[in-house]
Amino acid sequence: GMSYEFIKTEVRGNILLVTMNRPEVYNAVHVEMHNEMADCWDNFAANQDLWVAVLTGAGDKAFTAGNDLKATAQGGSKAKMTETGFAGLSSRFDLEKPIIAAVNGFAMGGGFETALSCDIIIASEQAKFALPEVKVGFFAAASGVPRLSRYIGRLAAQEMMLTGRTISAAEALDMGCVNEVHPHDQLMAKAMEKAEQLCTGSPSAIKATKRVLNDLAKRDGMVESIAYSREVLADLAKTEDFKEGVNAFVEKRAPKWVNK
Repeated sequence: GMSYEFIKTEVRGNILLVTMNRPEVYNAVHVEMHNEMADCWDNFAANQDLWVAVLTGAGDKAFTAGNDLKATAQGGSKAKMTETGFAGLSSRFDLEKPIIAAVNGFAMGGGFETALSCDIIIASEQAKFALPEVKVGFFAAASGVPRLSRYIGRLAAQEMMLTGRTISAAEALDMGCVNEVHPHDQLMAKAMEKAEQLCTGSPSAIKATKRVLNDLAKRDGMVESIAYSREVLADLAKTEDFKEGVNAFVEKRAPKWVNK
């Protein structure tokens, strides 16, 4: 099978189980991990015997905390970031096989965007969700703005993104951010059950369905909106507030914003 440093993969019949595996940093994603995940999804797409994937996080605390800001603050990596986006998924619109997110803990920022980039989201009662980027001077540039504003009521999405507040699994279910919520100790069994259910359908027909969904994202401007988000992020990165946000985060202090 595939062997990686920052993720674990396991094949169960026609199902690929992928575990984000940096529990010591709440499965935060840095460039090398993005690239490993991109490679993993490439292999998943190419393997005729794999029909469905389940994505989860190692440990009991986090699905993923999102962007590894400490790695970013330390100058990050010299490696080039995959063009398929956050977790190798947020900008990928050619994958025709379904991915189930099994959200085992908090899904913050890019972590929530990763779940939103999957097709079905199943959450533990312990899961928490937020797009808190504005609090540290970023915004939800890894597909969060177009995805959340389409997937749930737009007013609710706007309020979440502009406040950056955290919601519980129960509130996420109520708002339509997730498909199902289960007791924590049943999460993986329920996710695998859902994957098995998907395997009873024609994998060719499921791919056809997802091909139309991918096309719809292009037609309704989501693909362009995600690309535009990266341009806006590049502009934001030139501001004093952006530098202050990263510095305040690393220095564990409240940021002093200047609106420029």
